[in-house]
Amino acid sequence: MERETDTKRSKFKRICVFCGSSEGKKDSYKDAAIELGMVLVTRKIDLVYGGGSIGLMGLISQVVHDNGRHVIGVIPKALMLKEITGETVGEVKAVEDMHQRKAEMAKLSDAFIALPGGYGTLEELFEVTTWAQLCIHNKPVGLLNVDGYYNSLFSFIDKAVEEGFISPNARRLIVSAPTPKDLLQNMEEYNPTP
Repeated sequence: MERETDTKRSKFKRICVFCGSSEGKKDSYKDAAIELGMVLVTRKIDLVYGGGSIGLMGLISQVVHDNGRHVIGVIPKALMLKEITGETVGEVKAVEDMHQRKAEMAKLSDAFIALPGGYGTLEELFEVTTWAQLCIHNKPVGLLNVDGYYNSLFSFIDKAVEEGFISPNARRLIVSAPTPKDLLQNMEEYNPTP
């Protein structure tokens, strides 16, 4: 029997998912992208993402689109040939550069989730977290910590808190969980602290 929170409508209309144009080496990363896509669909949440049709981006966008939710991909024109191979799904918004991409994704979204990824995913994650720290937005920022992928990142952040570079309050800006259902639940319960 499903929990009530698995099927109820979310307070989020659209969630931006940051993820790679690669699938990574473990099947668990692909499985997490597919599962997150299904959780979004079940909770009636539309997807905003980086616009690519390959890697984890391609997986999650296809799942969300194929199951009837709206998908908005935001991609810089210069990356279109590199990150789009084959058919794209949903609405594609071509923008001039990476800065415009992140601003547009943030504007369109009620919350953010990062799946496992590389430099681009980390850069997007840290930019929206910095914006939250600066009170530019008060939207939840979630990290899907699949198989402990982000454990070392959390160790680094905790070290930065310990050394006085990140405040204990700012440490709580990133909500995390190992599964999509738990992460969405934690994000629903998130209350930004000034």
